[in-house]
Amino acid sequence: MRKLFQLFMLISLSMLVFVACSANDNGNNASKNIKDTLRVVTTFTLLEDIVREIGGENVEVYNLVPIGTDPHEYDPLPNDIKAATDADVIFYNGLNLEGGESGWLAKMLTAVNKEWDDTYKLTEGVEPLYLTDDEGRNEEINPHAFLDPHVGIQMVENARDAFIEIDPENEEYYIENAEQYITELEDVALQYEEKVNDIQEENRILITSERAYQYVADRYGLQEGYIWAIDTEEAGSPEQLKSLVEFIERENPPVLFVETNVDKRPMETVAEETGVEIYGEIYSDEIGSPGEEGDTYLKFLQYNIDVIHAGLTSK
Repeated sequence: MRKLFQLFMLISLSMLVFVACSANDNGNNASKNIKDTLRVVTTFTLLEDIVREIGGENVEVYNLVPIGTDPHEYDPLPNDIKAATDADVIFYNGLNLEGGESGWLAKMLTAVNKEWDDTYKLTEGVEPLYLTDDEGRNEEINPHAFLDPHVGIQMVENARDAFIEIDPENEEYYIENAEQYITELEDVALQYEEKVNDIQEENRILITSERAYQYVADRYGLQEGYIWAIDTEEAGSPEQLKSLVEFIERENPPVLFVETNVDKRPMETVAEETGVEIYGEIYSDEIGSPGEEGDTYLKFLQYNIDVIHAGLTSK
């Protein structure tokens, strides 16, 4: 019944979009019909924060995937469909976070009669890293590049360039906002380097539930340990738990970490089996709720490296 309701809503709203779009020329609609405030849609909270920082007073932002909801798989709600229909531009992560060309975002764009030309991928130009199988073969792209502050800088540059393309009259405003934000991200990136270098080499082992921190580990020289490669229905299987327990017994990491948005019980089982404590929580797929320590992208990055450094230097 739920699927039938969603299908009905998609069809109804698609018909509304057809009427609304009939007055527009073909091409990138985001570059036309510029209003006093740009109507912007983002796919998840971290992008929402970046876009608000760069767009400032010139944008009205509607975010799709709320805090506490998995952005890998999402069922858009009627209000989401309405916002996407009315949007001047849609920003998304890419790197397969929203399911790629056959994922939930692509289906939503089709339903609201939007083209990919109406969207901007904030990870454009980022070199993807791949999740691998037991034989070391590439299986799928790891979408969590945004956990690396250097990638964050590139995402801000992409947001800046997109706004300049959409709204060239306010180019200087977007450049100024981006320059200030990039300066802050560069400071955080330097702290990542300094804090990782402060950890004894034998203790630079980052144990998490999901392999979300691959980009950070690759850039800063951390060894990874994890229960599952990416969020799935099989997360925390007995085989996955056994594999991590064996890794921990072999590598002897100082502590374990668990993400804010995952089921804590699998990592608690690993802690009981190995005798290695869970030091604390870190962020992965979403920023914190308003008022929490990681409730902006900058705070999210800062919080993560502070907790990781404190944990890996605690023994």
